[in-house]
Amino acid sequence: MRYTLNLNGKDTAVEADDPDMPLVFVLRDLLGLRGTKYTCLEGACGACTVHIYGVAVRACQIPVSDCEGAAIVTIEGLSTAGDHPVQQAWLEERVPQCGWCQPGQIMQAAALIAEDPAPSEEDIATGMSGNLCRCGTAPRILKAVARAAEITRRDAQ
Repeated sequence: MRYTLNLNGKDTAVEADDPDMPLVFVLRDLLGLRGTKYTCLEGACGACTVHIYGVAVRACQIPVSDCEGAAIVTIEGLSTAGDHPVQQAWLEERVPQCGWCQPGQIMQAAALIAEDPAPSEEDIATGMSGNLCRCGTAPRILKAVARAAEITRRDAQ
């Protein structure tokens, strides 16, 4: 079956035989967008986080048939220059270690800051709690999200 997704700002057609195919596999295997990762396939780790209509969702839990015409943003589309405030903060705070969870973390953080550009430490901890990192970078991640919020507020002035 043919589906049209508004992917990273462009209408993109994709053929998927199984309407229940998770969006994460459509992105990675059919469209070659390998930035979105998967790990648990239960929506519990957040590695597959993308934005649908600006909301952070787990792409492993969304069948492609539910995405017809949807505005989807992946890590590849967050910023073509890689200069989104969250990406800037990630570099400044030297967050990445193994890197597997990072795209999902960044997408979750971007949605959090878009919704609340001045989150408290508690808001950040709660907002990021569904994204797991097994490398022990959680303190740097939380610090980077706070930094990204600062950059966002500064750039808005």
